[in-house]
Amino acid sequence: MSTFKAPKGTYDLLPPESATYLAVREAISAPLKRAGYGYAETPGFEQVELFSRGVGESTDIVTKEMYTLTQRGKEQLALRPEGTASVLRAALEANLHKAGNLPVKLWYSGSYYRYERPQAGRYRHFSQVGAEAIGAEDPALDAELIILAVDAYKSLGLKNFRLLLNSLGDKECRPAYRDILQEFLRNLDLDEDTRRRIEINPLRVLDDKREDVQKQLVGAPMLRDHLCEACKEYHEEVRTLLTAAGVAFEDDEKLVRGLDYYTRTTFEFVHDGLGSQSAVGGGGRYDGLSEMIGGPALPSVGWALGVDRTVLALKAEGIDLELPAATQVFAVPLGEEARRVLFGVVTELRRAGVATDFAFGGKGLKNAMKSANRSGARFALVAGERDLAEGVVQLKDLESGEQKAVALDTVVGEVLSAQG
Repeated sequence: MSTFKAPKGTYDLLPPESATYLAVREAISAPLKRAGYGYAETPGFEQVELFSRGVGESTDIVTKEMYTLTQRGKEQLALRPEGTASVLRAALEANLHKAGNLPVKLWYSGSYYRYERPQAGRYRHFSQVGAEAIGAEDPALDAELIILAVDAYKSLGLKNFRLLLNSLGDKECRPAYRDILQEFLRNLDLDEDTRRRIEINPLRVLDDKREDVQKQLVGAPMLRDHLCEACKEYHEEVRTLLTAAGVAFEDDEKLVRGLDYYTRTTFEFVHDGLGSQSAVGGGGRYDGLSEMIGGPALPSVGWALGVDRTVLALKAEGIDLELPAATQVFAVPLGEEARRVLFGVVTELRRAGVATDFAFGGKGLKNAMKSANRSGARFALVAGERDLAEGVVQLKDLESGEQKAVALDTVVGEVLSAQG
């Protein structure tokens, strides 16, 4: 037993479960690649200010959940709690927006870190796949990203997820609504932390999940009633495009998400089989974020989908993904000469695209065949001195038990043919 354990609120990904996580990441990224999104990768830590400016000083992420580091007594760094600010920073630093082809379309995959109270579906280290379209204000772009996420979930076989949709307005209409909402909220019986939030970003109070707060929010002014005409038209076009694409959604007037940078379109995917941690992903438009972190005006939109939460959703629906076998052929040598010969055959099979493993460690036939069966391989290749003298190996079908001698120089072709 190891002296060390994974830190509280984190997890290790190991076979065979790790194969499911890889398949989920591939399923989420596949529609993005088909839509022209290129891969981006950023450091696991950034300057604290990147997140405090972009994500928002009043958010739980910044005030309570961010892991901060001090770099040799100088500047403070933070483990990234989300991906959008990092990816936008990287795009700006590389001047991708100046290449003349907007929007800049990027997708990414990685681990993120928040100091949370660990529970099912909520970890201190978690995995996301995200996408950002930087530098264009177009309702079709918002619709595109939402559709790509829906297509990713459907490709995994998920059915019990719902899309919640809202508009948060823009710099023209939100300030007036903010004043009206603040006036309403100041008259409620709320704790000091929430009262401070009223002054910094009152929309966040609408996102408070506590039952006693939600009861008091009945009758609160809703942003939908205060949107300017431009925002109304923009949101209606997003809804029209989604409907035309066959994407069902629910209008959720209280949906604000947990990040301060969102404007106009905001959305969340929830799954009814996950209990209180029902969100599996979400995102929205963030037209002012570039300016917040020192860049030019670059209207943008994006999302992040939780890999961990998606895996839990698959389990909730009883979905087992059809994954390719980690091992298709298992080679069992009997004797030193057979080890050298079969090892060469294993290399040939791998180069031909066949997942092949080998009985390492000089195991006897009985133990080696047990290893072959445990590997999940469909076929075993067995060879001893007599087989080699005859220039053959034994190809055994581990499902049917059938076995036949195959000429050494035709093994790769025979295996490929037997696989169909």
